[in-house]
Amino acid sequence: MLAVVLLGELMAVLDASVVDTALPSIQANTGAPAAGLQWIQAAYGLALALGLITGGRLGDRYGRKRIFLLGAGVFTAASLLCSLATGPTALIAARAAQGAGAAVMVPQILATVHVTFTGSARAKAFGLYGAVMSVGSVAGPVLGGVLTQADLFGLGWRSIFLINVPLGIAAVLLGHRYLTESRNRQALRLDPLGMVLSALGLLLIAYPLSAGGAHHWPWWTFTAMAAGLAVLVGLVFQQRSKTRKDGSPLVVLSLFSGRPFSGGLTAQLVLGLLSGLFFLCWTLFMQQGLGLSPSRAAIGFLLFTLAEIGGAWLAMSAVARHQRRAPQAGALLAVLALAVFHLLATTYGTNLSMTAMALPALALGLGLGMIGAPLTDLTLGRVGDAHAGSASGLFNTATHLGISLGVVLTGVVFFSHDPAATARGTDVVNAFTATLPYVIGGLLAMWALMFFLPRPAIPRTHRS
Repeated sequence: MLAVVLLGELMAVLDASVVDTALPSIQANTGAPAAGLQWIQAAYGLALALGLITGGRLGDRYGRKRIFLLGAGVFTAASLLCSLATGPTALIAARAAQGAGAAVMVPQILATVHVTFTGSARAKAFGLYGAVMSVGSVAGPVLGGVLTQADLFGLGWRSIFLINVPLGIAAVLLGHRYLTESRNRQALRLDPLGMVLSALGLLLIAYPLSAGGAHHWPWWTFTAMAAGLAVLVGLVFQQRSKTRKDGSPLVVLSLFSGRPFSGGLTAQLVLGLLSGLFFLCWTLFMQQGLGLSPSRAAIGFLLFTLAEIGGAWLAMSAVARHQRRAPQAGALLAVLALAVFHLLATTYGTNLSMTAMALPALALGLGLGMIGAPLTDLTLGRVGDAHAGSASGLFNTATHLGISLGVVLTGVVFFSHDPAATARGTDVVNAFTATLPYVIGGLLAMWALMFFLPRPAIPRTHRS
């Protein structure tokens, strides 16, 4: 059972990042502008983030196995449509459909793990989930670079989506055989108004951030973002009213009363945002700044992935004793690695070699691996079974919403240096170095947020 649900998680996470190293090839083949590149990434993440809470509710009400299989089927079909897209508009629409399928599938994974395992076994299962999520997010660019460069059967970048078809079929067939049905007999009703308000508020904020730079930030971009914030504030009041009326809000607000959950959820949102921002910029830096091919750029992601696996293993072996100190140490190590990245990029510019990047890439992977693996258990470990679906939906929402907003924010901190996304060499290097201070600041903020997570137990002393 665990292998099946982790396969579903791996597919969903891979497709959040698999297009990273393929974006220059997609742009050359489809003629996508800078905003189009961002939305090829962000459409998947936003559709996924907007539907995760509702997906969790559907699993609670109608059965997690049934909804997992439905989501996996939609995801697989949409992946096939992505591979057949002939232009950026069709590809963005198919990516949104992919995200919708993943939004139905993904919440069932954590909820199933939560209700199946207990005690130390649950902690280990959460650790494997965090490790798969971390590894998948950086293995995606490796896979995307290798497949794009290999140009299998002349398919080019299209093969990065076709690979989901056999994996998705395997997930459906194996899930039908090995998953057991589970549901919450007291599951809450659906909240259509809450769904509409949450989607509208986030879109009103995300779209101006992605399109504003290309239009030189006209008045409507700021008006739309202000309206989005107002809609989200209205969502909070609507959720409180819904709670008083029938106890079936889209978001179970009582979950936020726990410090580990609220602090860990916010830290996960920041982690996703920084991942979406940094890895897209790093991809463009390596390929358009340093002139590396997709397969050579994938080497950097491969080093990162190997180190992240090591960091996840190290953190999970230490978290039982050190609790929040393990991911906090990872955050500080990642800050140090990015500072070295900044120094190397400003010193060597377009002459920076992959060999010189190897050490900071390894350190960054080790640090982020120490964050991603234990953060799931430290955030969700104390949530009761009754709210497993809602809590897992919120946690995954924070992850994927952060990633998609991070990608969107590249329009503010990276593409503002080149709105057409056609720069090469020094201009791209300068844009990359301008992005790194934002990522470092976000890591320091995340380090502070992790003080809300469970603290290490203080050993008792006995007086003689």
